[in-house]
Amino acid sequence: MRFFSCVLAIFLYLSSLTYSQDRTFNTVHNGVLGLRTDRSASLSFGDLDGDKDLDAVVANGRHWPQLNEVFINNGRGRFNVAHPMSMERATSYAAPLADLDGDGDLDIVVGNDRARNLVFLNDGTGHFSPGEVLADSNVPSRNVTLADLNDDGKIDIIVTNRGTANVIYFNDGHAGFEAHYNFGTSDDSTISVAVGDLDKDGFSDLVLANRDGQPNFAYLNDGKGGFEEARPFGTGSDETRSVAIADMNGDEHIDIVAGNIGEPNGVYFGDGLANFDSGVQFGRADGQSYAVAVADLDRDGHPDIAVGNTGMQNAIFLSDGTGKSFREVPVGGEEEVTYGVALGDVSGDGYLDIGAANSDGINTIHFNRPVKRE
Repeated sequence: MRFFSCVLAIFLYLSSLTYSQDRTFNTVHNGVLGLRTDRSASLSFGDLDGDKDLDAVVANGRHWPQLNEVFINNGRGRFNVAHPMSMERATSYAAPLADLDGDGDLDIVVGNDRARNLVFLNDGTGHFSPGEVLADSNVPSRNVTLADLNDDGKIDIIVTNRGTANVIYFNDGHAGFEAHYNFGTSDDSTISVAVGDLDKDGFSDLVLANRDGQPNFAYLNDGKGGFEEARPFGTGSDETRSVAIADMNGDEHIDIVAGNIGEPNGVYFGDGLANFDSGVQFGRADGQSYAVAVADLDRDGHPDIAVGNTGMQNAIFLSDGTGKSFREVPVGGEEEVTYGVALGDVSGDGYLDIGAANSDGINTIHFNRPVKRE
């Protein structure tokens, strides 16, 4: 009886979802990742089993211990096989993917709220074993980002925390992360970080999304993985939940896209020297955007923005190429609680699809389909 109740609930849920179409973009919200309605906080796409399609990892729990899950793609955008990432239940917010030990497959770093943050190593088939426990990690972690910060060819770990110092863990090349370094201030409330070369010096810089009325900052890399110089962006009192970076206006400088709560979202244009203007706003004045991601979704050569909201419909903002004018396309249910979005061509048709990590709801895939022109 419980099985049939779950099937009925999913049928009714999918029946209520929005089908959005125009001449340049078409997304049908018709994919789900399992039947569970966990408190999902983030979703990552990557080829976990080496078969050249995109699988998915979902981080569950937030403040409550739950199992994180791995979903295996059948090659056509359907995730018919799933298993727990590990049997440990944790308060997980993030589980990004990268090859940490140099063996050619994707590993995972899990960031938890007031519980130890862990590395999980892939055996090449999409199954994972625990690796190193990150030092000093029983703190309110909210996000994990993976990138080479000291230009040694090895992927490092950036853990952002709410109400305590953020930490960078440097990779020794074998998925060991003993060397670590705090950046920002000791009472930062950092929810998200994006990585890119903001000042064109060849080194990866950091863009921080801060909450609790704190200013947002970009931190510049000194070339050795140190981040002491900070550049502000935004109003100085934004409640920013998520940031992404891209050249939004085609001037070959990196710009910042910020997802905010209680105010519109913003695009801040860079000058190539890590300075950012006052920006332009998009989205609702009372927006509740918990996640943003940027990519060319309609294949017109301009980066677009996917936004995950809470208590209001998710949306895609299609850019005209200036980064200042967008056409909004609603996506998904009317009142989802989306904490994370991920972009990737999970169906293998050449169009980027959108994954949504929903808290207390079914995690979903919005399949992007080309619209036939007359």
